[in-house]
Parts: sequence; C-alpha cells; structure tokens
Amino acid sequence: MNSISRSLSFAFLSKQKIFSRRLVTVASMDDSRRKTVLVTGASGATGQLAYNKLKERPDQFVARGFVRSEHSKKKIGGGDGVFIGDIQDAESIVPAIQGIDALIILTSAIPKIKPGLVPDQGEKAEKYIDGSFESMPEFYFEEGQYPEQVDWIGQKNQIDAGKAAGVKHIVLVGSAGGSDPNHPLNSLGNGNILVWKRKAEQYLVDSGVPYTIIRAGGLIDNPGGMRELLVGKNDEFLPTENGYVPRADVAEVCVQALHFDETKFKAFDLGSKPEGKGTPTKDFKALFSQVTDRF
Repeated sequence: MNSISRSLSFAFLSKQKIFSRRLVTVASMDDSRRKTVLVTGASGATGQLAYNKLKERPDQFVARGFVRSEHSKKKIGGGDGVFIGDIQDAESIVPAIQGIDALIILTSAIPKIKPGLVPDQGEKAEKYIDGSFESMPEFYFEEGQYPEQVDWIGQKNQIDAGKAAGVKHIVLVGSAGGSDPNHPLNSLGNGNILVWKRKAEQYLVDSGVPYTIIRAGGLIDNPGGMRELLVGKNDEFLPTENGYVPRADVAEVCVQALHFDETKFKAFDLGSKPEGKGTPTKDFKALFSQVTDRF
C-alpha cells in the first residue's frame, strides 16, 4: 500500500470512529431523555390504559408494568418489562422498581356486588357513586383484598420501595369523595375505602418524594380526549355532571403529569364537562397551572 493509500485509509477509518462515537453519544442522549416509568395495577381498567399510553411514546418513556399474575401479564402483552408480584409483599415490589424514574400507582381495592344484586347499567349505575339513590346493592371485598390491605398497606409498600430506590416522582391516583367521611363509597363492604385511600395519600405527602395526587371523579368508559377536563379541590364537582371523568383521560393526565414541574407536590380533584360542553383539553401545562393545593 503506497503512502497516499495509507493516508486515505487512515482518514476513512478515523471518520468512521468519529461517526460511531457520535452515534453512541446521540443514542445515550436519547436514552437519557427517556423516563423509565412503572405502572402498578397495570392490568386494571385504568392501569392498562396508562401502561399502553407510555408504550405508545417510546421516544419519551420506557414502560414497565406490575401485575398480580401470569394471566394479567399476558393480558397486557407480556415481555421483560412486565413484573409479577404482590403489593402486600414489600419484597416482591423491589425488582420492578429498581432503576425507574417515576411510579404511577393505579392499584385499588375493588368492591364486588353480591350475586343477584346487580344495578342497572348506564347513567343510573353511575349515580350510585354519589349516593343519589336511597338504596344501594350489597357489596363485599374478596379475602385479602380489603381497602386497608390494598389501598393502605399495599400503597404504603409501593411508596416506601419508591423512596428507597430514589424514584423522582410518584403519581398516585385516588378517588374523589374523600373529604366526606360519610360518603356512600365508605359503606361498600364495610371497607372505608376512601378513608384508607386518604391515609395513603397523606403518607405519600409526608414521604418527601415529589408527588402528584389525582383524585379522580366517577370513572366512566367513554373515549378520552373528547372533554374539557377540570381540576378542583374539596370534592367541589360532586354531585354534579362535572363529577365524572373517562378512564382514558385519567390515564392521559397521569402520563402528562410526568412532563411538568407544575404537578409536583400537588393534589387535585379531576372531573370533566360533559361531551359537547366546553373545549376538549389539549394544553395540559395550562390545566396543571391551575392547581395550587399540596394536599
């Protein structure tokens, strides 16, 4: 090889190395911009929506899910990013939570209606949420799945694990109605579900971890992105037509909350105007800037 060939070869290889280094640097920068986010309760109705929204934005997030069984893992697509465990077993949470930037807590005790006592569907069924009917069907909680165990002990374990792992942001989805100790939801199955949810919220506030607490109104399965969302406090949307919010919108608010400092160390009620009233919410920074309460 003559001197000219050697020079050209050296120059080409040098450029390749520089180009390769640039590719590595860019890839590293892209990875550093993405947040690794764990959704617990990822196979639930709202949890699955939040998990999927994260997966749909791979340029922004690395999605992880936490579920209770192999069946639930398959339900959301499986993969190495889905972990199986029990939120009441603190140790089982640790593998899922290591190395994450943010945690979205969407676990909740679920009351079941005793057989033969199923209420009517649609709007009438929704109204059981605010106690506007004189009588309600009889509910129960499965053994080991009472609100004290799931909404208090289970959420406390998640908060502790997140704090120990250095999580930078915890988004906790609670429920509207907690300002009233006599709210009908507390009577379901004698579970005092709102009492235990509020206890977990207070524990998160006292933890020192940056948090966002979303107290969702009555959850409905309408499409997301079609309503003007409302943030408030002290259950001001109950019992009104603004007290309901689509699960898909709750999931979107959870994901959007990870983008803005305005959501950190804040708690708010989340409702919505009925479809056709108001303007569908697109500017989430403006929505979150309305929130002022820390609890």
